[in-house]
Amino acid sequence: MPLTQISLRSGKPAAYRQAICDGLYRAMRETFNVPENDQFMTITEFDAANFRFNASYLNVARSDDLVIIQITANDTRTIDQKKALFRRIVELLGDNPGIRPDDVFINIVEVKKENWSFGFGLAQYA
Repeated sequence: MPLTQISLRSGKPAAYRQAICDGLYRAMRETFNVPENDQFMTITEFDAANFRFNASYLNVARSDDLVIIQITANDTRTIDQKKALFRRIVELLGDNPGIRPDDVFINIVEVKKENWSFGFGLAQYA
């Protein structure tokens, strides 16, 4: 059950933002064993003054089209699954909406399964 938060500069059209969500969901389904209909994502847009990043940290040439993706997920995936997820996200977002690989920043936050409640105040995985 990933919870995905996407941050980017404001001004992109709705189709661009939808393509990011679609690509992320497809990548997670293909590499992270995410079940069908398990899609929980938010997009937050920022003006230039509130979206700060280093354009060359670790020799990556980032532009103003940088997309920061943070995925909170159960701590059940292998390193190989994480690497596959990173690669697949970059591939899919490169295809549509056309984001350069240098502009895709991904972070995974792992949590224990019992730390989720999907509604009704229940810990469905506990």
